[in-house]
Amino acid sequence: MARISFLELPVADIARAKAFYSHTFGQAFTDFGPTYASTMTGDSDVGLQADAAEKTAGPLPVMQVDDLEATLAAVEAAGGTITLPVFGFPGGRRFHFRDPDGHELAAMQPDG
Repeated sequence: MARISFLELPVADIARAKAFYSHTFGQAFTDFGPTYASTMTGDSDVGLQADAAEKTAGPLPVMQVDDLEATLAAVEAAGGTITLPVFGFPGGRRFHFRDPDGHELAAMQPDG
């Protein structure tokens, strides 16, 4: 069954955001370039996205799925709209979509 495994937050300043979440909640972040960092607990992780070209308008819930292509087909068949086609990232692949009410989410399949 799919579950929310990740929450990506759009941020204006990656260093400030990392400092806030580290200080407030004791979270440790791994940097993936100058504009992206993520916790790596393997449970429900938090990503910080500071790249203006890739930031979403609001928090982005990411659903972990077993079959990315089947999920993409199911999203489209159920009336969802793909907003960012499948792309790879360190650790897996994902795509972004809007549900029929306009909420933006992502589906991801981990490597392996």
